[in-house]
Amino acid sequence: MVDIATRVYNHKWKIDPIVRSLIDTDFYKLLMCQSIFRNKPDTTVTFSLINRSQSVRLAELIDEGELREQLDHVRSLRLSRGESTWLRGNTFYGKRQMFRPDFMEWFEGLQLPPYHLEKHDGQYELTFEGKWPEVMLWEIPALSVLMELRSRAVLQRMGRFELQVLYARAMTKLWEKVDRLRKIDGLKIADFGTRRRHSFLWQDWAVQAMMEGLEGKFIGTSNCLIAMRREVEAIGTNAHELPMVYSALAPDDATLAQAPYQVLADWHEEHDGNLRIMLPDTYGTKGFLARAPEWLAKWTGIRIDSGDPATGAETAIRWWKDRGEDPTQKLVIFSDGLDADKIEELHRQFVGRVKVSFGWGTMLTNDFRGLAHGDALAPFSLVCKAISADGHPTVKLSDNPKKAMGPADQIERYKRVFGVGEQAAIEVVV
Repeated sequence: MVDIATRVYNHKWKIDPIVRSLIDTDFYKLLMCQSIFRNKPDTTVTFSLINRSQSVRLAELIDEGELREQLDHVRSLRLSRGESTWLRGNTFYGKRQMFRPDFMEWFEGLQLPPYHLEKHDGQYELTFEGKWPEVMLWEIPALSVLMELRSRAVLQRMGRFELQVLYARAMTKLWEKVDRLRKIDGLKIADFGTRRRHSFLWQDWAVQAMMEGLEGKFIGTSNCLIAMRREVEAIGTNAHELPMVYSALAPDDATLAQAPYQVLADWHEEHDGNLRIMLPDTYGTKGFLARAPEWLAKWTGIRIDSGDPATGAETAIRWWKDRGEDPTQKLVIFSDGLDADKIEELHRQFVGRVKVSFGWGTMLTNDFRGLAHGDALAPFSLVCKAISADGHPTVKLSDNPKKAMGPADQIERYKRVFGVGEQAAIEVVV
């Protein structure tokens, strides 16, 4: 096992680059990329870094030269032969050859497109523009680079013993959470923490801790590279990016109203089983379910990723019952802002009523709250989102208005089209 404190103290980034591989990314990005490669390969999309925690002034913490060096390193990466063999030959979600030969041939030759970086008012403005299948694969590496460079900026001020104590305390903190969770009968939980991790080495340690501490309760990781190296399941389905871009391309309100369902119709053609998981909150869960076509009620389950999670699950249960489906046979995946106490609470509330699973993110792979002077390593809310498609702005409403994004006039239009009324605001921590 890696001595993380010593590695951090001695590290040179050429030995420890932040992003080690094109598959040091979330599994759902590759699944979505294949779908986009098939259905929307020529759409031009712009992604942008968005720091929702404005008090964390990244451009004052992170050296621009080092940031460029790390981003340039990401552009130098190519899929290795071993990684290609794993993607081509491994079984994912019970399916052999999940990734089609034409997609794999394209992916094996991929270089991520150029980036554009500027400083403005203490923040970095980092954008990526290109063909959707290419540019979308910048999202996770960009977030990983910014998050870890911020960690490194704090850690480089610490001495050898201070680092040893820091990581010993962080390990103890995480292991205590694992020890609590191992007592939950029937728990199913995965690592969803790549995008806002403290570091690659720390995420890898967290996965190993869950493998040992939770045994069969731990069902896998969203990180493809770690899944390959640690021989665990790669976990993930789809994300808000798909309906956001499909909706931006809609020529009128009627097409816009159907765009989120067209996304899932395309997905339905490619996947079955546990990959048929709805993510309904892009433009409000309640309205999405009320207008959903009947065939969606047959899907395997739903992911709850914003708003009050218990309310979202109760809404889904009522919806399934109203359509003659048995909720006890449906899967509900909770994935928004989870920590051990919320996982315990939600499991108690819904076990036996639905099949319950958890995607544990930032508070698994970046909970250094209270461990550094001035709480300088506390996690913060950083995202990288598609902001336009073929020149049209994207919009996300969410079940939490504090997560809404897009031009104000378009947000109002989308609220009208999707029938979104008053929403309860919940503070966004991560």
